Amino acid sequence: MHPMLTIAVKAARRAGGIINRASQNLDLLHVSKKSHSDFVSEVDGAAEEAIIKTILDTYPNHSILAEESGTQGDQEQPEFLWIIDPLDGTTNFLHGFPQYSVSIALMHKGVLNQAVIYDPTNDELFVASRGRGAYLNDRRIRVSKRTKLSDSLIGTGFPFRDFTHMDAYMAMFKDIAPRTVGIRRPGSAALDLAYVAAGRYDGFWEIGLAPWDIAAGCLLITEAGGLVGDLEGNETHIECGKIVAGNPKVFGQLLQVIAPHLTPELTSKSKTTN
Repeated sequence: MHPMLTIAVKAARRAGGIINRASQNLDLLHVSKKSHSDFVSEVDGAAEEAIIKTILDTYPNHSILAEESGTQGDQEQPEFLWIIDPLDGTTNFLHGFPQYSVSIALMHKGVLNQAVIYDPTNDELFVASRGRGAYLNDRRIRVSKRTKLSDSLIGTGFPFRDFTHMDAYMAMFKDIAPRTVGIRRPGSAALDLAYVAAGRYDGFWEIGLAPWDIAAGCLLITEAGGLVGDLEGNETHIECGKIVAGNPKVFGQLLQVIAPHLTPELTSKSKTTN
């Protein structure tokens, strides 16, 4: 295992331990509201602190982009940038709904290099290093082999922070749903992307995400033989927060169904995150 991936795994497991312990006493947690349907608990903060400390103890000169604490280090052109979501699926966690994850990605000179997504409830560790494939608990994973959207199980996430594009999203949903065997929406985008890499979903799409939601999952999918892009299939997904992913065949078919519903604000010409 790459040394930097080893540190990321160590950090993710430490965060997972904090999350699992806190899950036993949800009624004691202090929770605050960032915005509509967007919550942060003291667990998010403690898990993020543990991740950052683990990374910076070994790599003190590296830069950090983390959901709760923002940025640390050189953000203009950092050689090494860690992108961290300490608890993706906080709302699920707070309700005792066991679908949430820790997501850690490392970019080297702007290119995704290492990825870890850890599901502490099921002790499932998804990892990838650029050029070395993707793994789940030491077993190599690949995207699914299904070739038809009509045979596929697709993951998604409903808009929950910003409802600006709700009509366009629902139109996509209405068109995609009858063309598949089912759509699932468990509520942790990072874990959803890991499931695409593992072949549990055949494809996935969502809008309004942040870099820390998707960075690790994107590398997992490409290392597992899949494709990732924005709603047009271009490579702006991490910066714009609009994402389509899947095995190569399903990816293309999803893009075709989504295309008629793209508004000017949802194309790659619109760079801002929702």
